[in-house]
Amino acid sequence: MLLRIRVRLPDRPGSLGQVARTLGAAGADVVQMAVLERDNGRAMDDFTVVWPAGADSERLAAGLGTVPGVEVVGIWPTAEPQGAFPDAAVIGQVAAVPERGLEILADAVPAVLSADWAGLAELKGEDEAVLVHASAGGEPGAGLPELRPLRPRAFTAQDGTRFAVCPLASGGVALVVARTGAPPFHRTEVFRLEQLAGAADAVLHRARGAAPL
Repeated sequence: MLLRIRVRLPDRPGSLGQVARTLGAAGADVVQMAVLERDNGRAMDDFTVVWPAGADSERLAAGLGTVPGVEVVGIWPTAEPQGAFPDAAVIGQVAAVPERGLEILADAVPAVLSADWAGLAELKGEDEAVLVHASAGGEPGAGLPELRPLRPRAFTAQDGTRFAVCPLASGGVALVVARTGAPPFHRTEVFRLEQLAGAADAVLHRARGAAPL
């Protein structure tokens, strides 16, 4: 299975190598690494690793805890997005079947952002939002926490669920992503969601014969 591991570590030569060696010694195979932020001599990185199904991930956390200056922010299951460039692949799928473009986008986002599910939320009234489409793991028709102010952002619901939300150009509809047992969505993940939504909107406007916003 695949795991996403988020760590804070010293931003100095050798730190990444120490983390990678520690993960390998614990039995994890690193398949991807992404730098989320660098500031004041510290960095936050995401590692995607192959991990034996059923094995206790606490061994990973314990191993990383022995590396000087490394803090484990979170470890949670993830899925492998399709293709070497998953964001481009998603937009290609949207362009290929524009009549289902937004549903295709919502179905693909969980793998891209290591989330549990995603969906399209229709805003009703001043403070109500309902899922009109949900990917696997979500429940169409379910209520949602307050999504306003409706702008690209991340927030945590009262039950601890982590959400990211981005409005869509169609108006009255937002792309919502959720995960549990994981850190909050980082600002780089929210930006990635915004870019995906914007690209999908542009493709769908062209498909309808209108100029993109």
